[in-house]
Amino acid sequence: MPEKVSRRHFIKKALGTFLTVTGLSAGGYYYAGHIEPYRLKINHIQIKHPKVPNGFERFKMVQFSDTHLGFQYDLEQFKQIVDKINDLNPDILFFTGDLLDEPNKYKEIEKVVPILNQLQAPFGKFSIYGNHDHGGYGSDIYKEIMEKAGFTLLLNQSTEIKLLNGDRIYIAGIDDAMLGKPNIENSLTGVPDEAYKILLSHAPDLADIAASYNIHLQLSGHSHGGQIKIPFLGALVKPPFAEKYYEGSYTIGTDDPLTLYVNRGLGTTRLPFRFLSTPELTIYTLSSKN
Repeated sequence: MPEKVSRRHFIKKALGTFLTVTGLSAGGYYYAGHIEPYRLKINHIQIKHPKVPNGFERFKMVQFSDTHLGFQYDLEQFKQIVDKINDLNPDILFFTGDLLDEPNKYKEIEKVVPILNQLQAPFGKFSIYGNHDHGGYGSDIYKEIMEKAGFTLLLNQSTEIKLLNGDRIYIAGIDDAMLGKPNIENSLTGVPDEAYKILLSHAPDLADIAASYNIHLQLSGHSHGGQIKIPFLGALVKPPFAEKYYEGSYTIGTDDPLTLYVNRGLGTTRLPFRFLSTPELTIYTLSSKN
């Protein structure tokens, strides 16, 4: 009970600050609720590392995250995003959690699978749990949706991505930090220590732990980029496990450091606003420093 009260207080405080600081003129309120949430930025990130095998030069990975279908994000927007992702021609596709805002209350689940099924990526489609995927008794609902849609759900597991020439990288995925049981060590079982490793973690702040496991790239979501950012005050909405790292690129560690990228997601949650934090798709292109 104390946790629920604290969360309610947090949301009211964030909304109150947003309304007060922006003055929320009618125009500002309209923009935050009806314009920015429907804008989209596609970010291109080049990932260079000497352990990326030569065969993966220019290998294209696309990440989308945090749709929160049912809160503000609808199926028509979802269809448009699927078309945009397919137009990018990804080699591999990652969804980093929070598909439905409240899985057990969503009324159009049967329409979600056919849309996700349209996504194409020759080296596979991979997903992990977010906190909303577990919430509302949603764990099994989410699992069934993603598996029917052709996604491999990584739950403290890893998979090998192997090219015809024998070059390979590894993708690991862990459970959500808020409502699940993430285990980075288990996710790396059987993965060669010298291999290039990518970790999918809904919670960005676990990167401090991941850096000690010789992981090279972590892709996360969860934070919505702060969702509402006020000049000189910063982000107002930073949920647990996204308080330290909440948007964009970070380098963690000194010797063979981990690169963390936090995707701003596509939908909204808790508050139906985005301000200075536009929805995002991220394209990563792998390259070897050699």
